[in-house]
Amino acid sequence: MNRILIFGATSAIAAAAARLWVARGARVHLVGRSPAKLEALQQDLQVRAGGGAAAISARSADLDRLAELPALLDEAWAALGGGVDVVLIAQGTLPDQAACEASLDETLAQLHTNGVAVVALCTLLAQRMAPGSALAVITSVAGDRGRQSNYVYGAAKGLVSRFLQGLRNRLASRDIAVVDIRPGFVDTPMTASIAKKGALWAQPKAIARGIVAAVDRRADIVYLPAIWQLIMLIITGIPEKIFKKLKL
Repeated sequence: MNRILIFGATSAIAAAAARLWVARGARVHLVGRSPAKLEALQQDLQVRAGGGAAAISARSADLDRLAELPALLDEAWAALGGGVDVVLIAQGTLPDQAACEASLDETLAQLHTNGVAVVALCTLLAQRMAPGSALAVITSVAGDRGRQSNYVYGAAKGLVSRFLQGLRNRLASRDIAVVDIRPGFVDTPMTASIAKKGALWAQPKAIARGIVAAVDRRADIVYLPAIWQLIMLIITGIPEKIFKKLKL
């Protein structure tokens, strides 16, 4: 697991995971939307890697531009020496549910970024990845059941999780692991607008450690922190007649 490709690399969780892999001596190729943040992360990782400029490569890209994805993968494979051992996809935004309810365009844009773009990327990656490799995708516990507070986001993440389930079944015979990472609440810049953060909130470094461990053991579905598996089991088990009366 020495050649790592990370999409959405400048997100807090993905950046923390990249630091863990670099500490192991991995060669990493980063893909992110913001050139400035990407350059800062690349420089940080190069220092951690001992200054080897060739070990850490980066490319700025907008993953919503689906037509550009094949060329982006060509570049990533070349940067990593012609092969990839681990892919981590951390693509996504946290939409404003009220804004989505007020605008069809906003709803479709968020479904595209958080759902369709990820599915498109996974489809292309599945055509290239070799036996023994692993594809890890950050989804969310929000995809387990639609809730009024974030059902556009939840629908997109649910789409990705169901797609990964089928992809995992398809790729099992090729010995390619498909790891569905389902975090709960994580204290990141994306959730900075949420004022009250309690005991269930985790830090990016803790989630990153869980991701690296899940990839190591080639897990199927991982809730991070693990308590969220029990929480979502309870939430998904509530009868619909009761659930629709709840403010969740």
